[in-house]
Amino acid sequence: MGCGTSVATESQAKQSEKELTYKFFYSITQRADESPKAPSPALAIKAAVLIQRWYRRYMARIEIRRRYTWSIFQSIEYAGEQDQLQLSSFFTFMLDNFTHLGGESPDLISQFLDPTSDPMKEEGRAAKYEKIEVPDSYPGPHLSFPLTVAHTNALLRAFKQQQQHLHARYVLQLLHETKKFLKKMPNIIHLSTSYTKEITICGDLHGKLDDLLLIFYKNGLPSTENPYVFNGDFVDRGKKSVEILIILFAFLLLYPNDMHLNRGNHEDHIMNLRYGFTKEVMQKYRSHGREILLLLQDVFSLLPLATIIDNKVLIVHGGVSDMTDLDYLASIERHKFKSALRPPRMSIDSSQDKGRRKTKGQLPAQSSGGHRSISTRYSSNHLMKPSSGASLSPSSSSLSSSIPESRRMSDVQEKDTSTNSNGQHPLHHRSISPAGILEVPFLDSDVTITPKVPSWEEMEWKQIVDLLWSDPKNQNGCSPNSFRGGGCYFGPDVTLTLLKKYRLKMLIRSHECKQEGYELCHDGQVITIFSASNYYEEGSNRGAYIKLGPDLVPRFFQYQVSKFTRRMTLQQRVSVAEGSALKSLREKLYAHRSELIAAFKQYDTYNTGTVSTSDWASAVESVLRLDLPWRTLRLRLVRLAPDGSVEYLSCFEDLHMEQPIKEQVTPSLVETLYRYRTDLEIIFNMIDKDHSGLISIEEFRQTWRLFSSHLHIHVDNAAIDDLARCIDFNKDGSIDFNEFLEAFRVVHKLDSKEKH
Repeated sequence: MGCGTSVATESQAKQSEKELTYKFFYSITQRADESPKAPSPALAIKAAVLIQRWYRRYMARIEIRRRYTWSIFQSIEYAGEQDQLQLSSFFTFMLDNFTHLGGESPDLISQFLDPTSDPMKEEGRAAKYEKIEVPDSYPGPHLSFPLTVAHTNALLRAFKQQQQHLHARYVLQLLHETKKFLKKMPNIIHLSTSYTKEITICGDLHGKLDDLLLIFYKNGLPSTENPYVFNGDFVDRGKKSVEILIILFAFLLLYPNDMHLNRGNHEDHIMNLRYGFTKEVMQKYRSHGREILLLLQDVFSLLPLATIIDNKVLIVHGGVSDMTDLDYLASIERHKFKSALRPPRMSIDSSQDKGRRKTKGQLPAQSSGGHRSISTRYSSNHLMKPSSGASLSPSSSSLSSSIPESRRMSDVQEKDTSTNSNGQHPLHHRSISPAGILEVPFLDSDVTITPKVPSWEEMEWKQIVDLLWSDPKNQNGCSPNSFRGGGCYFGPDVTLTLLKKYRLKMLIRSHECKQEGYELCHDGQVITIFSASNYYEEGSNRGAYIKLGPDLVPRFFQYQVSKFTRRMTLQQRVSVAEGSALKSLREKLYAHRSELIAAFKQYDTYNTGTVSTSDWASAVESVLRLDLPWRTLRLRLVRLAPDGSVEYLSCFEDLHMEQPIKEQVTPSLVETLYRYRTDLEIIFNMIDKDHSGLISIEEFRQTWRLFSSHLHIHVDNAAIDDLARCIDFNKDGSIDFNEFLEAFRVVHKLDSKEKH
């Protein structure tokens, strides 16, 4: 009865509002032959209040849609980063256990993932660019060193007009010169505003060249009078990462005292495998792409880690932790960490020589909060059995055998949200692992084992990981960043402690997309700046940059690169972003179809095909773990029954898979292939040495067996062989991987209708 009365009352209220509006507008729109009569003041006030109330409700609904759209984008982005961190553990396993195919060493895999060259000493790649000839027909810009303003202007003009890519010879020469310059740079750059009026600080660009060009248009080009600090994440996601690097490195060489680049978490060759930069380089520079990528590993590892302005403002890409030690960071040999996704792999000689290392700083001590352990930690939810035919390396075998079986089984809990005795915060869901497994190193875990690397080396790695991957939080304390999978969450108390210790005024960081391009937290002491507008979707967010003068009071400048957004209404902009977010979320649901149906049926005991809203939300969150407002989203994702319950199978109705080999492959394997298609694409692109798009059937079999071991997926060898044979469409012993990916692509039915 209560609900019915409520509905009736609301209906009556709406009816009275309509009558009031009608009376008001009727009173001010009299017929022409009647004398005009002004509405009564009371009626005008009531109408104004009514219009205001309607507008507030309209804006509230828009804001709700905007917020959950943002939550979807961000949750899926961070889930992808977790997947990439998990894939990095597979790369470690693959390096140790990859079976050489055809008697040839997988040189691209070993050298690309685990290069042994030291960028501070190795010069074997130098001068190779001199042998590359630039044809007379090349229409693009020409470079000679040292660079001049004319060179940078030519680059900007060529890229703005979308001319031919800069020739590979010039790219390699530019990278060699940048590498030589960065070798001389310290880990932490110190700047002063006394030499200039203001310093401009930019955040993530992520391959969006238009944003960089707009910043230069609005704020001026880098010069001695107009210095810049770019705070990492120049590459990935966008399609113009190469052009952005070329421009930034050119200005770095032209104005070495006025152009400054910090390293971001995407200046990492393993991250580049997933998020597009590696693919972009190989597409633009097929003949010399591999050489460019290997040289970029050195350049990225040599980028400075932080910048300090006037000894008062600290600029880092991600954030800090309760163990961040700036003095210790200044002494780290940063070039050793070509990827921050896993600790550096050391030789036996290096391990034995650890006691003879000379450093300027000391190991940072455990903070009083005791949130972070300095012992080596390994992930318990990424454990693998060695595949049949894979030969285990001695290091892998010793790692597994060094852990007592009772310890491996007892220390891992399937799910624990409490705080352990040491005050550490456990991570998300962990599964119990079987005996006889390989432990694989990962960023964060509560399982402590015998260190594989010396404590000082691991400590250096953790310092860098926290700097590149961490995010601020509103609550006090420091805890593992389980949402991203790496780094930590640091609270206002951690910020205050660090600022007081080093007599700093504020921390400027990037790493997170913000709708307005920037955000302040921790009582204004932490500023997030993000410079890639339209990051998720057209109109999804603004970009921004900061100008900092001698008074150290930040001034924010916002912008948005768009050809269409300005002509769109607010509702249209929100609708476009919302549609894109929901499309990605539906694909996520489809990728976990089997698990979701099993979870739904646990609540649907009578097989009615429906569950309550709360049960539906609980089931979806238990599988996807995206921390989204599922109750609100249900109206956009599923169909409701007449009684208000959720028809849970309806969330899969608008999707189907274009899969021409459906009859030959079991549904469970199809779903698995679709779910991990991005990971498979990364792995197969690495195996495809000549980037022809073709890989041998034997390479496919071996890699899939290793990958299925990594995922704990039991797939019969015969099923893998059948799959390999059936996707060899022309029976030539090779697999066209692009066709393979297209076969396992999810299509939205609405999109299909629009095409037809």
